[in-house]
Parts: sequence; structure tokens; C-alpha cells
Amino acid sequence: MRWLVTGGCGFIGRNLLRLLLRQPNDTIRVVDDLSVGKRDDLAGVAEFAELDPGSLEARPSRPEGRARIELVVGDVRDADLARRAIVGMDTVVHLAANTGVGPSLANPRLDCTANVIGTLNCLEACRHAGAKRFVFASSGAAIGECEPPIHENLPARPVSPYGASKLAGEAYCSAYKHCFGLDTVVLRFGNCYGPLSTHKSSIVAKFIREAMQGQAWEIYGDGRQTRDFIFVEDIVEAIVRAAIAVDVGGEVFQIATNTETTVLELAEKLSQILRRDGLEFPAIRHRQSRAGDVKRNYSDTSKARRELGWSARTNLEQGLERTVDWFLSQRS
Repeated sequence: MRWLVTGGCGFIGRNLLRLLLRQPNDTIRVVDDLSVGKRDDLAGVAEFAELDPGSLEARPSRPEGRARIELVVGDVRDADLARRAIVGMDTVVHLAANTGVGPSLANPRLDCTANVIGTLNCLEACRHAGAKRFVFASSGAAIGECEPPIHENLPARPVSPYGASKLAGEAYCSAYKHCFGLDTVVLRFGNCYGPLSTHKSSIVAKFIREAMQGQAWEIYGDGRQTRDFIFVEDIVEAIVRAAIAVDVGGEVFQIATNTETTVLELAEKLSQILRRDGLEFPAIRHRQSRAGDVKRNYSDTSKARRELGWSARTNLEQGLERTVDWFLSQRS
């Protein structure tokens, strides 16, 4: 199989590459603007060859002796670059995005252009290049405030620009399936954490970095808001299953653990692990709740279990221990 992964230098992208590299005959191309993950991050996963974007259409497959991973430095908001990068690819996994509620509140226009126009460009490129499958990384934020668990049949009412941009991407995936026959699969990820999250600003990675630096933990609101925390290796397994499953074109799946955890519960579990590793329990400071943050969020994953044969295998304690171990190994 010939894979193209947008945002492949990022946290989920590099974990996905590690899984894909287990297939010795697959070809992998990464498109990334290096705004978050860098060349050195990618090099920590595997050897790669950087391609001149102008040579892409002439090199759709891997000749003998070439690196398993090809890197194309560019922005998916560039429609011409997306078109040339996707030529010759079988499956596109679209991870590149402006991620998180906070950045979308700070710059809603950037969030829209990155997440909506970038997705549209990749879908158009797939349509013209004849790619077989398009896997889109979405989020429970597309649904917004609701009585959980979140499931695929709930009406979507996003409460943040980020959620709105992801919902727009989902809508374009549906349209391209029905109008052009492109097999699109939407995966709504829970709150992902795990190894390789050096640059990630979400709560688990942020808390671990702050504890290692002796800084206090800041929690928005009272900490009783809930999330569905999912280990990154479970996420990338779901991506691969979505890429190869039959008869799932046009479908949406919740990819999470079906477990509701408050932020305070997460902080307590994480602090216990950190103490075992010799780190002091950090002080907790509460800040005003943020606009755009939902109060409760966890997912019903029965559809993914039924149609993809997938379910999360790593519980929160196991995942946090492995994540802390990875951060400590990077420090040493």
C-alpha cells in the first residue's frame, strides 16, 4: 500500500508511522509544514528522504534502495502542493490541522483556513488522483455540548471554532463520498496522549512537562469537567483499521475509550505515578473556565467495535505510566 500522511511529523503522525513501518513493502509519504513537528522528530522514528515538491508527480512509488519514508515540506492550504503530493497514493490519512479549542479562539480565521480549506484541498487531490481511501482526523468537539456519551447519530452543535472547523471537514467528507465516490472515513478522536508528545499542548503532556520543571498545574474551572482520554497506540490502530476495512466509506466513528474521567481524577492518577518516580506533587491553581470548553465529554465506541473490529486496549493508568516513562527517558 502507498500511504500519504499529512501532519506526519506531529505526535499522532509519528506514532502512526511507527506502526506502518511494520509492513515491509508499504511506501509512506509525509506532508508537513514543520510548524510543530520538525525534521529531527521525524528522524527519531525512521530514516527519511526529503523530496523537492516539483519532483513529486514523477516519483509515485519507491524504487529499490530508497528510504521507506518520503518527506515533502509544505502546507496543505496550498492546493497545488496537495494535488502533486497525492499522485500515486492509495490511502491518505489527513492529520494536519490547527488543533485545540484555545488556538481556535485566538485565531478563528487561521483555524478555518487550516482545517477547512486544507481538508478540501486534500479531498480534491484524492478525487483527481484516484486515491482509494481518505481517513479524516476529527474530534468530539464537532458535536459540542450534549448529554454524553457522544455517538454518531447525535446532532452536531459545536461550541468552539475548532469544533466548527472539524464539523465542516466531516461534511466535506460526506459530500465527496456521495458526489464523487471517494471512500472517506471520519474518526472522532478522544483526548489523545502518549509517547512522542513532546510538543503537544494538551493536558497530559502539559502536566508532565510542568511537573518535571517544578511548575504548578493550572486547571480551567473547577476541574469537574470530564474527558475521554485515549492512548495514542490505540488511536493509530484505529486509523489503520479504518484505512483497510471494507464497506465503511462515508462513515463516522467515535474513537475513544467509553470512559468518563474528570480533570481532577486525571490529576490525581498522574500525581501518584509522578510521586512513584520521585517527582513532587505540584500545586494546583484554578483559573476561570474557558469559552468553547464543554462540561462533559466521553464517547460510545460500539460502532467502531462492531464495524472496524476495534476497541481501546490501554486503560488510563497503564497509558499514563508509559507516557511518564517516555518523558523521563527523554530527560535522561
